[in-house]
Amino acid sequence: MNSSAPRPPLSTTTARQIAKAAALVALGLGPAAMHAHAAGIRLEDDRGITLELQAPAKRIVSLMPSLTETVCALEACDRLVGIDRHANWPASVKGLPQVGGIDDANIERIVALKPDLVLLRPRSRAAEPLERLGIKVLALDAKTHADMRRVMETVARATGRPGAGEAFWRKLDAGLDAAKARVPAGWQGRRVYFEVHGGMAAASESSFIGETLARLGLGNAVPGTLGPFPKMSPEFVVRANPDVLMVSALGEISAMASRPGWSAMSAIQRGRVCSFASARFDLMMRPGPRLDEAADAIVGCLASLGEPKP
Repeated sequence: MNSSAPRPPLSTTTARQIAKAAALVALGLGPAAMHAHAAGIRLEDDRGITLELQAPAKRIVSLMPSLTETVCALEACDRLVGIDRHANWPASVKGLPQVGGIDDANIERIVALKPDLVLLRPRSRAAEPLERLGIKVLALDAKTHADMRRVMETVARATGRPGAGEAFWRKLDAGLDAAKARVPAGWQGRRVYFEVHGGMAAASESSFIGETLARLGLGNAVPGTLGPFPKMSPEFVVRANPDVLMVSALGEISAMASRPGWSAMSAIQRGRVCSFASARFDLMMRPGPRLDEAADAIVGCLASLGEPKP
């Protein structure tokens, strides 16, 4: 990064948070990880930035639910000292201090927690102000199964357990194979429409959800060429005529039937709708260590619908 290049102006709120955080650091209340020549664990994040840790991270703030879940899955939950407002698994994290979200992380509060590592997404607005204060930031994002595997191992290395992420992925991979073996024969190859964002979009073949469906031997009504989670028109879905709809329980089947043309779709007429409770739908939308549970939920719903008829 060119240090001579002008930086974009900070908002008044962010500037105030940085000033207060800097005062905490001056008083000796800032993070311990502020050495100029850290060494020991060398990592590269998804911004292409190389990060060096003197020792395994002991005080971690996570600003993304899937990263929080990954830390805990790797048996390092006790190292979390702060989370974002949406993290809710495992139950033990609910008692941790919340520091905002991807777009409104509280810089002052994060600094006060004295983290030696902050986990966040590459486009998080918190990254630059935290790094200006000398706080170690590791930006990770998982958009595919391969990304999940890489992120798990990177987090494992950051916590001083190299190989643990790869071992956990092998467990998930075996879980996906086991789930596929339980898919009723009549559903193999059938096309799914997996609705997200309250019906405004869907998970395509190129999304991590689409990859899970493919691993289970299912088809997808939304081609990957449209992007991972494209916005969908009601007319597109009618033309696609999927064999089954998968949605959040927040959406009522009756409301779906009122969409233009949807009442004529065979999936609606035959009640082929998998409706997932909010907590279960959350885990299905998170690219993390509960991928096998998401697969089990899909298979369980298909089994409950019975064998599809032509």
